[in-house]
Amino acid sequence: MSFVKDKTQSRKSEHIQISLQQDVRARHVTTGFEDVNFVHQALPQINYDEITLASNFLGHEFSAPILVGAMTGGTEEAMVINTSIAKAVEELGLGMGVGSQRAALEDPELASTYRIVRENAPNAFLIANIGAPQLVNGYGLNEVEESVRMIKADALAIHLNALQEAIQPEGETNYKGVLAKIRQLKKVLKVPIILKETGAGISSETATRLENIKVDALDVAGAGGTSWAAVEFYRAKKHRNLSRARLGECFWDWGIPTAVCVVEVSQSTNLKIIASGGIRSGLDVAKALSLGADLASFSTPILEPATKGSESVKQELKLIIEELKTAMFLVGARNVNSLKNTPLVLLGRTAEWLEKRGFKSGSYVRQ
Repeated sequence: MSFVKDKTQSRKSEHIQISLQQDVRARHVTTGFEDVNFVHQALPQINYDEITLASNFLGHEFSAPILVGAMTGGTEEAMVINTSIAKAVEELGLGMGVGSQRAALEDPELASTYRIVRENAPNAFLIANIGAPQLVNGYGLNEVEESVRMIKADALAIHLNALQEAIQPEGETNYKGVLAKIRQLKKVLKVPIILKETGAGISSETATRLENIKVDALDVAGAGGTSWAAVEFYRAKKHRNLSRARLGECFWDWGIPTAVCVVEVSQSTNLKIIASGGIRSGLDVAKALSLGADLASFSTPILEPATKGSESVKQELKLIIEELKTAMFLVGARNVNSLKNTPLVLLGRTAEWLEKRGFKSGSYVRQ
């Protein structure tokens, strides 16, 4: 078991270093937000200073519809990163997720790298995190409840990382029966369950299946941002695993663009939606919300600032919030609900994709 623990910790540390040092962005697939166009209002008829970003998600009040996405835990670097983010989101009234808690479930001594989040963010919305493959490979209610207790979480994310597991040399590729496991958890777990992709996106078909088992929300995590196939490509290359490196390069751009995911899920279900995957600015946040998302989440823009401390994280988040507010001003949206009813024009590959899939992509995206 100690060997497994060491492998998990080492893998997490490599993920952090690769994400900081290598270009792991999608190469040829984009988020689709470049095809999403607001209609500028030269007479916005609102006061910028009176715009409110306040949002409610799963019963929790946010000062702005922003979440710092699941990133890390289980290593010394993770302690610094999670502390920085937690302090910032607490002060700004936002939320955050932690990385997979598998490391701490394997080695309880690592739980402090996750618990530090709640210690520094007593009021923020926090999301615990376990992997879907672990549910069909031994994890049950005890492990899930321990993950939630570890950070006194407000919700649980079950991450779907089939692409990464398929590329990773130590990947767990058994997803058989996972839907039934999630259904069972939903019946007994006392906190909301969020199903979260990790960069390949969630389609309308998958969203409908998850709505049928009554999960509470989806984090679509579409393609166009960080590619976990790319991350695993660099790991495989480092360890001279040429077959896995080739696999990672082949599937580097695999997935559904983030903007497409948001439209597909919002038009086919009534689930709460977190938009993530390549969101890099407040303008991206505004576009995601206008397409039908309830929150927007991002990790990459925060990773490097988080290595420097909470003030750096806070400054980056403040800039993103200011960008969001400016976009709202320029389309005349007084609040987030108004933004959701703002006219949009979709062009290019995003419009073509949605039309071929039978989704509305005209001047107004939603019915």
